[in-house]
Amino acid sequence: MQNLRKYFPIFTLKREQPFIYFDNAATSQKPQSVIDAVSRFYSFSNANMNRGLYSLGEKTTEAYEFVRFKTARFLNAVSSSEIIFTHGTTDGINTVVYSWGEYNIGKGDEIVISQLEHHSNFVPWQQLAKRKGALLKIIPVDRYGVLDLSSLDDLVTEKTKLIAVAHVSNALGIYNDLKTIIASAKKVGARVCVDGAQAAPFEALDVQDLGCDFYAFSGHKMLAPTGVGVLYIGRSVQKECIPHVTGGGMVHEVSDTESTFLSSPTCFEAGTPPIAQVIGFGAALDFLSQNDLQEIKKHCIALTKKTITGLQKLKKIRILGPVEDLKESGHLVSFMIDGMHAHDVATYLDRYGICVRAGHHCAQPL
Repeated sequence: MQNLRKYFPIFTLKREQPFIYFDNAATSQKPQSVIDAVSRFYSFSNANMNRGLYSLGEKTTEAYEFVRFKTARFLNAVSSSEIIFTHGTTDGINTVVYSWGEYNIGKGDEIVISQLEHHSNFVPWQQLAKRKGALLKIIPVDRYGVLDLSSLDDLVTEKTKLIAVAHVSNALGIYNDLKTIIASAKKVGARVCVDGAQAAPFEALDVQDLGCDFYAFSGHKMLAPTGVGVLYIGRSVQKECIPHVTGGGMVHEVSDTESTFLSSPTCFEAGTPPIAQVIGFGAALDFLSQNDLQEIKKHCIALTKKTITGLQKLKKIRILGPVEDLKESGHLVSFMIDGMHAHDVATYLDRYGICVRAGHHCAQPL
């Protein structure tokens, strides 16, 4: 793997102590090409889109929509109309909750989620179930944090309307068996919402092959600016969704008493979108495609194996998750130190320029 550090300005600064950034699962650093793309837009191309019938505005619209096309290709979606730009994974999942869940889940229905979900894919469904009088069921994990799918046949019933599950655990780095879970959902006609925040930066994604209905992820975890994310809504399920944020840009016609909405994706993107962030996201996709996702994944697995092997030599450290599997397929390492609070560990490591995430990782049920 070529040395990629040179493309990231933050790693080229001269410092009094080393800068070792181990918090990419929370947010990644940005390559110069992404920073330049955002800067160029604001410096030379800034205009609103879908509004001004002048060349600068039309070029902005074209640039924005071209990123949508690249995103559809990145996900192997059938059409660009399946790609909704959001503010991030949390916003994307909440869009599913309020645009689909509010109208398709009722009293007595069932929602199935897993015990290892990030709060972004746990709390919104928990709160929807409370509002609707639906039953929230949770797929348990085994002693290593791996989903126990032996209970899937009992959890997924004719009353199940949706299964929400992470592609990869943000706390343990475990890849979930999406194919088995999605197949179980299809048997009963349930929809599937996948949190792809930790998979998108490393995987050659194919939503057609997965067969999921919704797939959400964030740009800032995959080299793009903050404030932009993607929600894939499959064409077959779009007719079941009703826009929950209304206003400018997403309407077809408005009268004193009625409003009609444009089709997807426009109807789900009310107001001025995060134009600069989307253009930066497009530059991030270019960077990833130029450097081969499979090679990046192999490199991350090698670093993970090296980290685990090193930690295993130290006393009082307990590595979480299925350690041997993570050595072969992981891209993050979570550990505990006997007798020390996680926050104390992180503060101590910071003295040596080492940045780590500490705490419950927004996954308290796990």
